[in-house]
Amino acid sequence: MVTPIHEDGAPDLPGVERMLHFLAGRGCHGMLLLGTTGEGPSFSPQERFLILQAAAKARSQHPGLRLLAGTGTPSLDETIQLTQQAFDLGYEGSVVLPPYYFRKVSDDGLFTWFDLILKKAVPSHGVLLGYHIPPVTGIGFSYDLLRRLKDAHPDSFAGIKDSSGNPEYAQGLGQRFGQALFVLTGNDRLFSIALQSHASGCITAMANLFSPWLRQIWETYQLGQPDPALQEKLSAARVILDRYPPMPPLLKGLLHQMHCLPQWPVRPPLIPFSDDLIPGILSELNSLST
Repeated sequence: MVTPIHEDGAPDLPGVERMLHFLAGRGCHGMLLLGTTGEGPSFSPQERFLILQAAAKARSQHPGLRLLAGTGTPSLDETIQLTQQAFDLGYEGSVVLPPYYFRKVSDDGLFTWFDLILKKAVPSHGVLLGYHIPPVTGIGFSYDLLRRLKDAHPDSFAGIKDSSGNPEYAQGLGQRFGQALFVLTGNDRLFSIALQSHASGCITAMANLFSPWLRQIWETYQLGQPDPALQEKLSAARVILDRYPPMPPLLKGLLHQMHCLPQWPVRPPLIPFSDDLIPGILSELNSLST
């Protein structure tokens, strides 16, 4: 979920609630707050808490909606504190980046780091997902590291959000772990491949715009009737959007034009998306539905 903010950069807490209601009405089983698309690392711990609190308040109107919190930072203590706060607010799980400042740490070091978070911050009723996004963090989760974490914390370490964009990695998760590891893909183009490899669903940036498509792909797969034509259309849409990185300002611009939501700004170092490009992108996206 994108994070609504005011022109001065402060979190737009009523906007957070509005965005959650919007997505809940478009087929989402739940939302990830303060992930990459949500500009999580751009906010202070105090701001993150207020944003998570606003979403938890809005969730009360949607029974069954699940909330995940992006709580990873390079600081172990800060990550533990944010993770504890998310569970105190009633979140079902946290999604935690590896400590991305040191990019050459060993699996032993990463295991120690996550082991401490799981022991100190995740309650018996909560779960933690590793956030695998090497193009952003520079480090990720090897299969062996996932196995060690799952063996050490079989209940609280649920699995992984895989935003690597690597089909071989996605298929390898299924081959090595089957359904024992809870996997959510972060790439729209790989959604069907991930489902075929025992993934449970997805958390993607494009769900802000096209969650009904993603929900339909998920439901047809559950019925044993995959929809390759819709997957092809979703993949084509992702190709279009990937030409205009980074994603948060683009999504906020498109949400404003496509769904009449406010024109929310972004936090530096991101800059607003050029309004001049929006009509052309919309034309390309609209052509997929004809």
